[in-house]
Amino acid sequence: MSTPFPFTAVVGQDDLRLALLLNAVSPAVGGVLVRGEKGTAKSTAVRALSALLPALEVVAGCRFSCDPASPDPACPDGPHERAFETRASRMVELPVGASEDRLVGALDIERALAEGVKAFEPGLLADAHRGILYVDEVNLLHDHLVDLLLDAAAMGASYVEREGVSVRHASKFLLVGTMNPEEGELRPQLLDRFGLTVEVAASREPDQRVEVVRRRLAYDDDPGGFAERWADEESAVRQRIVAARELLPSVRLGDGALRQIAATCAAFEVDGMRADIVMARTATALAAWAGRTDVLAEDVRQAALLALPHRRRRNPFDAPGLDEDKLDETLEEFAGPGEGDSGGGSEGEGDEDPDPDGPGDGGQPAPDSGPQGGGDTAARPEAGQDGEPQASGAGERPAARAAEPYRTKVLSVPGIGEGAAGRRSRARTEHGRTTGARRPRGALTKLHLAATVQAAAPHQRARGRSGRGLVVRRDDLRQATREGREGNLVLFVVDASGSMAARQRMSAVKGAVLSLLLDAYQRRDKVGLVTFRGAAADVALPPTSSVDAAAVRLESLPTGGRTPLAAGLLKAHDVLRVERLRDPARRALVVVVTDGRATGGPEPVALAGRAARLFAAEGVASVVVDCESGPVRLGLAGQLAGELEGTAVTLDELRADSIAGLVRNVQGTSRRAA
Repeated sequence: MSTPFPFTAVVGQDDLRLALLLNAVSPAVGGVLVRGEKGTAKSTAVRALSALLPALEVVAGCRFSCDPASPDPACPDGPHERAFETRASRMVELPVGASEDRLVGALDIERALAEGVKAFEPGLLADAHRGILYVDEVNLLHDHLVDLLLDAAAMGASYVEREGVSVRHASKFLLVGTMNPEEGELRPQLLDRFGLTVEVAASREPDQRVEVVRRRLAYDDDPGGFAERWADEESAVRQRIVAARELLPSVRLGDGALRQIAATCAAFEVDGMRADIVMARTATALAAWAGRTDVLAEDVRQAALLALPHRRRRNPFDAPGLDEDKLDETLEEFAGPGEGDSGGGSEGEGDEDPDPDGPGDGGQPAPDSGPQGGGDTAARPEAGQDGEPQASGAGERPAARAAEPYRTKVLSVPGIGEGAAGRRSRARTEHGRTTGARRPRGALTKLHLAATVQAAAPHQRARGRSGRGLVVRRDDLRQATREGREGNLVLFVVDASGSMAARQRMSAVKGAVLSLLLDAYQRRDKVGLVTFRGAAADVALPPTSSVDAAAVRLESLPTGGRTPLAAGLLKAHDVLRVERLRDPARRALVVVVTDGRATGGPEPVALAGRAARLFAAEGVASVVVDCESGPVRLGLAGQLAGELEGTAVTLDELRADSIAGLVRNVQGTSRRAA
């Protein structure tokens, strides 16, 4: 086993280290979600934490790590004797592509077929009990695995009911995840299960960056020697964790601190009561980490900065973060006697050093690397004095603000696909309801046990079976066929010409596209954005899983000029061609947002029709969102939908509370083969 990078050797990232250490002091805090750009020591810090955790006493021979002081009475390996053993705390990694069997466990097929007995093979949820469950790129985790994680995290146990096996075992773990927001966001249900969240970014200070490189090169050259040089610092932090754990039961959370916690959660309008509980546990752990037995206002303030940013997001496009001025005002308003100014400074005003690991790098993080800094201002276009984003080129109109988003009708691709797991269109997937069985093509991945036994049973006498075991041959094996839902590539082709800016239509158009983006986020789609205006079309956003990136590009989209509809369609066709090479199993849904007009160049309407027929010839599912308004309508968007062999819907019909037959229309008018 390779030597991990020492935790205390991580340069900077004070908030990340503090959040991890607070969970080591009090696992009840509920884990950490680490958000940030690639190459910012997210995984390095998490993997280094396991070396600092105190050793565990477990029941000898128990595969489920039962505590000998209070063993699980329902443990599948029970009843237990009093013998115990001591081992290091585990950090179990859940790969993004793991199977359901690997996560929760399953019937031991080998023993079932060879010995005729039902035996349970534990999964990662059993291995992680009383330890750390680490998910790198947690935002890319398949939905069916997310559901299982949510169940285990909520109940502290894993229930397995499958293939004739009925097992329940304890599964209480510290959930730690890392993610790059550019690759997509988390489902709100899973996001709320993380006790704390931190935003990390690479330092912009040259001296700190030099130190990062220096330490990394030294570690790569001699991991053992490098770790030895940091052994004293590691030991000091390990002892401090043990001392804080021992002090934790003695920490007093007074009524004043509780009122500040409740007032803060109410002021920031977080959902439910989990935020209050997490803040209370975090503030208590902060006091124990500082060696105090009383929770101070500064602890409440730091707890809010770690526990609330991801809980105050009202939709996926809100940037995480807190208004620190509002936080300080709330804490001051509800401060007890003598605490009026104890929660005011961002560096804390108590006597204790908040630096998570004492020696080494100290100091506050760079202004651009803190978890709360900046809000979402960096992602928005530059604003003028009237609050509207400034146009970027001559002759352009300023970017219109999007109207309020709403719930849209479900647009789906007809037929049955085989793409990545998601929530939009029907698909043959590895996870979902079992619809039948077949002989495997290639390697067997999902055994259909009943069908396999049924295929082998008639041949047992001829094969000379003796004893309980079943004689099974390769030809008997059956693969389960399952049907679920897939995520699609939703490619938006948006008309940003001057005609769309007339009568303030662009605000409504952006609101409609934003609503569809919200739907794509919930259904785990990839999205892309092509815009056309003036003389050409542009790929405003190549296909990506980061739906909020598409929302940011949409926000700053200016309008003006002619309507090169054909150029927009041809550009979208080219994007699909390239994307098929990268991800051939993912089916596409093209959403053209236009009033149907085509201007500029010779025969613009005919050229647009020929471009549209390219999509129809390839069976690409398409929807035209008709943005035409006014008492006189030309019906050009409907004609375009006919050329695409798709369907046309108005902005009003796009709403979920409008016509009920939209999905049937999309499926019925597309020639996409099953």
